Amino acid sequence: MDQITCLYEVSQALSGSNLKGSLQKVLETLAQYMGMKRGTITVLDYATGEIQIEVAHGLSAEARRRGKYRLGEGITGEVVATGRPIVVPIISQDPRFLNRTRTRGVLQKRETSFLCVPIKVDNALLGALSVDKRFEGEERLNEDLRFLTVVAALLAQRVHSLLLVQEEKRRLEEENIRLKEKLRERYDFLNIVGKSKKMQDVFEMIARIAKSDATVLLRGESGTGKELVANAVHYNSQRANGPFIKIGCAALPENLMESEFFGHEKGAFTGAYTTKKGQFELAQAGTIFLDEIAELSLNLQAKLLRVIQEKEFYHVGGTRPIRTDARIIAATNQNLEEALKRNLFREDLYYRLNVFPIYLPPLRERRTDILLLAEHFLEDFNKTYNKNIRRISTPAIDLLVQYHWPGNVRELKNCIERAVLVCDEDVIRNYHLPPTLQTAESSGTERGFSLATAVEHLEREMIIEILKATKCNRTQAARRLDTTLRILNYKIKKHGIELERFKQKT
Repeated sequence: MDQITCLYEVSQALSGSNLKGSLQKVLETLAQYMGMKRGTITVLDYATGEIQIEVAHGLSAEARRRGKYRLGEGITGEVVATGRPIVVPIISQDPRFLNRTRTRGVLQKRETSFLCVPIKVDNALLGALSVDKRFEGEERLNEDLRFLTVVAALLAQRVHSLLLVQEEKRRLEEENIRLKEKLRERYDFLNIVGKSKKMQDVFEMIARIAKSDATVLLRGESGTGKELVANAVHYNSQRANGPFIKIGCAALPENLMESEFFGHEKGAFTGAYTTKKGQFELAQAGTIFLDEIAELSLNLQAKLLRVIQEKEFYHVGGTRPIRTDARIIAATNQNLEEALKRNLFREDLYYRLNVFPIYLPPLRERRTDILLLAEHFLEDFNKTYNKNIRRISTPAIDLLVQYHWPGNVRELKNCIERAVLVCDEDVIRNYHLPPTLQTAESSGTERGFSLATAVEHLEREMIIEILKATKCNRTQAARRLDTTLRILNYKIKKHGIELERFKQKT
């Protein structure tokens, strides 16, 4: 093969879409043209300052791993540091030759030459191209050096692209680690809002179960925070670095749900144009969260039971069993015991899922947490909507605490979001809350209420807020309301405001 043909083959190799594959093919081409025994393309990692072998010809995988250099270290390190090529006619006679890959014996050294040329783009050094070949005289070495310099120039853009891809990959990996750490912090169960006795029991159970691989069944009404607890269990487990996949079991029809769970083979059904991995396959070494598990059909329940028992499943239309290592967290807002009696839920699946049940109490059973949650959501929505609402008024708090919350925490969150959106003051008052929370008495809209009565309600709320702010100091309160102490005392008595209530809170 002459030089022109070789350069053509090199350029053809570099036109391929596979970066590493292109570089590997270049070395194979050089081996055919030059009689090269060994060859390497090394690249400089700017983040670590280390030069390492990216692709090689005639080296084992172990030898490639050993081929690492610092800038200026050995011949390769010197070439990358200075940007000047180096030719060693007989490598056994040059003390700079480190034989870091341990592939050259004593006899080989006596007859082997080594050529190393820099790979650079616009004077930016990217790495080096090096070649081992039999010594054939000084004149041939000079000719080979000129030829390799041309090849290195052709390689430069490809190596530059490879480094950009590696840098982007490293950036994405670092970003992935950062995001996972952020998720772990966000879903630490200690960040779940609640100080009531029932929520403390939930926290204790999360702490007990998180580090194990046991199946968890989350029970509770809609909106009680089952998905939040599922996140907490996963991100506090040994699987936190693995995938966390969520499936709403009521979101898809049965014929699509099986494919969503287990994947399918190409041609398994109409529209299956390619093979698709299912969520259990994608959740390897991680956790899969099955929300609304009671909505599954009996047929899918049977197949899910096999996954739990045998740790394997089949693609739709497939014949090869696929192993799974996904931890299962299931959730339901339905009465599974009643579903068992009505033959809507398999008894064997029930006992497989019910290894470690966690019951999430409805908001009406943890009223001491309502204010904590409301203030937490207020802080979040202040940031979201760039508001500066400082607090929730006492009458508004009374409404929040007295309401029965059929939608639980989710409904409370929506309620506070609405209040933040409609509030133009620095305090959320009862009239900022949704109509569903308002009573006729609190809103002043009961049949027969006059404008004067509605004004009295507002007056009462203002007095309560000032008393609360002044720690029940009536003199300060009268001054802030721009009235006299005598009139304030009269209004307090008229509206039936209990001063002791505020003294106790301060």
